[in-house]
Amino acid sequence: MNEKTSSIGPRPGGAQAMTRALVAVVVFLALTAFVFWLYPENFYLWAKAVHVIAVIAWMAGMLYLPRLFVYHSEVPVGSPQAETFKVMERRLLRAIINPAMIVTWVLGLWLAWDGFGFKGGWLHAKIALVLAMSGVHGYLSASVRRFADDRNEKSPRHWRIVNEIPTLLMIAIVILVIVKPF
Repeated sequence: MNEKTSSIGPRPGGAQAMTRALVAVVVFLALTAFVFWLYPENFYLWAKAVHVIAVIAWMAGMLYLPRLFVYHSEVPVGSPQAETFKVMERRLLRAIINPAMIVTWVLGLWLAWDGFGFKGGWLHAKIALVLAMSGVHGYLSASVRRFADDRNEKSPRHWRIVNEIPTLLMIAIVILVIVKPF
């Protein structure tokens, strides 16, 4: 099996994935412009609402994907279950986690600039933790590729531990946003 195909059929190549990502970004920007045009006086609140929705979707995926890895690492390579997990992992990453992270970052940075002028120690700490969450996202993305190529070398225990990292980061981020301790 090569990188573009597997026993579950062709995997979208770079050009197809790039086209879908570009279309998603264009649609997102068009909808954002429409909401800004429709409700300019309430755009900050709309942006905050969509940001929170995107964060929830991103976190749901970040908590579910390592759990899929736990189950995937427990089944034999090439088994029907392993092939099903490959599809689930790829779709979760591409359809939910990646777009949610992009929307979270775009609106989060805009909210930080418009609402706070990038000022406040709590905001800097929050951005650092979101960078750490993005690093975990990158690790999980690379792991999806390794699983797809049947190259996972990590144990189920490793994935159980990794599953807790987004939770800990999320707790710290929420406390910083709500309490603003410094």
